[in-house]
Amino acid sequence: MHPNMLDIKFIRENKEVVALGAKKKRVEVDLDRLTALDDERKMLQQQVDEKRAEQNAASQKIASAAPEEKEAIIAQMSAVKQTLKLAEESLTEVMREWRLLMLAVPNVPDISVPEGESDADNQEMRRWSPGAGEGGDPPTLPFTPKNHVDLLLENGMVDYERGAKVAGFRGYFLKGDGALLMWALERFVIERFMKKDFTPLIAPSLVRREPFIGTGYLPQSEDDLYKTQDGDYLAGTAEVGAMGYHMDEVLYRAQLPIKFFAFSPCFRREAGSHGKDTRGIFRIHEFVKYEQVVLCEGSHEESVRLHEELTANSEALLQELKLPYHVVINCGGDLGLGQVKKYDIEAWMPSEQKYRETHSSSYFHDFQTRRLNIRYRDADGTLRYAHSLNNTALAMPRILCHIAENYQQADGSILVPEALRPYMQKDVISKSH
Repeated sequence: MHPNMLDIKFIRENKEVVALGAKKKRVEVDLDRLTALDDERKMLQQQVDEKRAEQNAASQKIASAAPEEKEAIIAQMSAVKQTLKLAEESLTEVMREWRLLMLAVPNVPDISVPEGESDADNQEMRRWSPGAGEGGDPPTLPFTPKNHVDLLLENGMVDYERGAKVAGFRGYFLKGDGALLMWALERFVIERFMKKDFTPLIAPSLVRREPFIGTGYLPQSEDDLYKTQDGDYLAGTAEVGAMGYHMDEVLYRAQLPIKFFAFSPCFRREAGSHGKDTRGIFRIHEFVKYEQVVLCEGSHEESVRLHEELTANSEALLQELKLPYHVVINCGGDLGLGQVKKYDIEAWMPSEQKYRETHSSSYFHDFQTRRLNIRYRDADGTLRYAHSLNNTALAMPRILCHIAENYQQADGSILVPEALRPYMQKDVISKSH
């Protein structure tokens, strides 16, 4: 069994392991300050408990005390009350800083996670290509490929100019075959997942602060979120709403694993992406996503098994769409706060001669469930924190970029992937159609 993560007891007993994990993730956290605060927290909590016990004892004494004794007890209680008030105020202050530091402690990455600063250091695990299969290199087009920005525009599938007029920078309209292709993809992914043991879920994208803290997006990623005037946030993935579904609940082991096939509109400010993918619909502020979100029993082995299963689900979709892709294991510097291990699946972009991300597959152990207080009762009645995982099923419209580039023809038209033809009711997208 993997140890429970980010319990203060675990942090204290494994301070070096946690520090090395933070270093691997390139996260700065002051563990010495945290343990000093924890000592202070325990001491103040003891003081508060003792003074409250004194208060209770004195209250009981008063009831049966003689009149002349009552005054002395009341005077004594007044001093206790004052000491208690000071201790409670100090405890509140210490707890505020303690909680903030606890929220900043990253989960310990798996030993198989490679060292590295950024996505440039992620390591390829395998690649796939239509025709060649496992290990195959992407096919070479017999002409100079156009990029998706131009292909989608020239075939009347998107309107960037009017999108920017209506929605500002990174705004877009999908239209004509662009809209039909996206709806075809939605029907395609829904049909495939309805054959699996997933519960369909349409999740809110307007979400309170608590599920964002619980999933680890807050406080660290505040800059990348849209915030409403009421203090809620717009989610960048259905994971946030879906993970909030069982927040503060106790489940039974027999219910696990719980698998959601969750949909929501998604919103990202892309605050850290100035100058990246500023043209087209690859990196945008508003999109839709179908997400695999799973709660399972608190077992490292079960998390690993499900992680591979969720990844395989996404690979099967790309293989059916006949898009060349590879799977990389993310290095420490490219992991989020809560992730123990993460794979990115990236499909081929002929115009750039490189793979670009379509899916992210992660497991968290009990990092999220501790923060969200999601527990289950084991067979022997013991309460345990569940483990959580997530992986994209399909994000749109980004996948249109990969389809347009890989299915482009010499005359500028775009073939419709075979898997999508029943929904599109056409084989080719072109200006003349």
